[in-house]
Amino acid sequence: MTYPLLDQIKQAGDVKRLALRDLPALCAEVRNFLIESVSATGGHLSSNLGVVELTVALHRALDLPQDKILFDVGHQCYTHKLLTGRRAGFAGLRGKDGLSGFPSPKESPCDTFIAGHGSTALSTAIGVAQAKKIKGEPGKVVAIIGDGAFTGGMVYEGMNNVGMLNNLIVILNDNKMSISKNVGEMANYLTKLRTDPKYFHAKAHMETVLERIPVVGSGVVRALQGGKQLIRRGIYHSTMFEEMGFQYIGPVDGHNVLELTRLFVNLKEQFAPVFLHVVTQKGKGLKPAEDNPGEFHSVSALDLDHLTNPEMSPRDSFSTCFGTTLAELGGREKRLCAITAAMKYGTGLNFFKKAHPDRFFDVGMAEEHAVTFAAGLASQGLLPVVAIYSTFFQRAYDQMIHDVWLMQLDVLFAVDRAGLVPGDGETHQGIYDPGYFSQIGIRTYSPANYAELVHWLKKLAGPGQGPRAIRYPRGEETPALAALGCSGQPFDCIQPHTGARVALVSYGAESEEILAARDLLAQNGLTADCYKLVQICPIPEGLCEALRAYDTVLFAEEAVRNGGIGEQLAFRLQQVGWRGRFLLHAVDNTHLLHANVPQLRRDQKLDAASLTQSVLQNRKAVEE
Repeated sequence: MTYPLLDQIKQAGDVKRLALRDLPALCAEVRNFLIESVSATGGHLSSNLGVVELTVALHRALDLPQDKILFDVGHQCYTHKLLTGRRAGFAGLRGKDGLSGFPSPKESPCDTFIAGHGSTALSTAIGVAQAKKIKGEPGKVVAIIGDGAFTGGMVYEGMNNVGMLNNLIVILNDNKMSISKNVGEMANYLTKLRTDPKYFHAKAHMETVLERIPVVGSGVVRALQGGKQLIRRGIYHSTMFEEMGFQYIGPVDGHNVLELTRLFVNLKEQFAPVFLHVVTQKGKGLKPAEDNPGEFHSVSALDLDHLTNPEMSPRDSFSTCFGTTLAELGGREKRLCAITAAMKYGTGLNFFKKAHPDRFFDVGMAEEHAVTFAAGLASQGLLPVVAIYSTFFQRAYDQMIHDVWLMQLDVLFAVDRAGLVPGDGETHQGIYDPGYFSQIGIRTYSPANYAELVHWLKKLAGPGQGPRAIRYPRGEETPALAALGCSGQPFDCIQPHTGARVALVSYGAESEEILAARDLLAQNGLTADCYKLVQICPIPEGLCEALRAYDTVLFAEEAVRNGGIGEQLAFRLQQVGWRGRFLLHAVDNTHLLHANVPQLRRDQKLDAASLTQSVLQNRKAVEE
């Protein structure tokens, strides 16, 4: 496919050199390129297809990097990257040494801020806009916020502090979606604002009258604007955005690039913070994504000529195993409830919702609320299961402590995408939850295969257990770990060898690497035993006693080194008097890549070859 207009975009600002009439055609080329490129590499598709015209219009009107654009969430930045000269990087999108799927100031000065989690852009934008004021710098600060982000409370904290920042423009990208379909009163409010004919009729009538009145002076302007506010107040009994200090504009068509361009040019002169309500269609330009945007939110490489039915169950994965098992358990235990934060499909809870819709709750992008809501349910004798990605669970740390732990409530945390995660890089790695769950004291289990996940989920879903967590990786179980089955024990020594002096210890998906390292060590004439943990917090009873028999213990985990399980095990071994060599391989979170899991493991020295080399070097040092 050829892209004659897109070919002319080499750097930021080049879109300004095109004729205005060419912008619709440019948008069509951008959309076609995104479909073609992302179908080959994988990435976030439907969200990017929905903001093509909006992004083109912004780049046409603004001067980057003097003007600043902040995305909430950052996965909708692909068109922005194309228009700032990074088209060649899309061939390696989200791959090692390739283009990040999120804004990255390391890539371009046109990327203002990293944005991997939702509901944060407005607070950041207010800080950037205020900094411009303090430093006397020109330029606008634009925050693009999806309506799904309004289900998270941080947006409202930011809106309450906009002050008089007349260099701030907030764009509500209203597509009625977060990742799963939006829920809650904010979604209903925006839909009402967008569709109520009473407002449009009243607005049209008043504008006709006002056009006949000569407008002189800022006082009259303010009076007219006050009149428009009175109309909205009379119709809706609320003007939330205006009462928080914004000049509200909209709703406007988010796919009319010429009208949007005109609007943004006009907004270069503003007297107050602007709230622009733009209506878009998520997945626009790809019919299956338009019909099922949630299914095409983040995709692997796909064949556009043979798309699967998005209503079909997802392929085999830990998430699917968890979801189907929990749905089955929900049929036996009527107190069981399931909660997620805009991740119904991603966590596999679509199965629970279908089977038990009255006990399923999607609270939107509000992880803090999800945990405290679960605490409320548990306080009344129900059995809530909160299923959220590891990277998003960390947003509810305070709620875990104060609202669940202190009262020892029966809440089960189901931690999806635990460990190293491909593609999304530093913003989405599931490497912190072992540290913060164990720091609080929450019992935590990390199954390595489906059999263990099913066994321990059934045990943990029952009543009277207090706070507990079960964590599992993204994707499918591996054949090597599936072959181990499930012993039902907190830890296993896999095929021990008489006289072995080296112990390799791990948990979860990383257990595959210690099995492979054991075989590599055997090829080098060194016998080692493998210990695979399922219970990681607290350290299982009997583990330290078993490990005291070895001269060398290597611990590997897909979690941060500082405060991780490995450091805790080393301390426990020291307490029981062990004086051997402890080798710790864990994640250095100062240089997280976007890459596939094998590449991430090699980079972090968590692959079998690195583990083997560490043991051999240690043995050599001891012998010398």
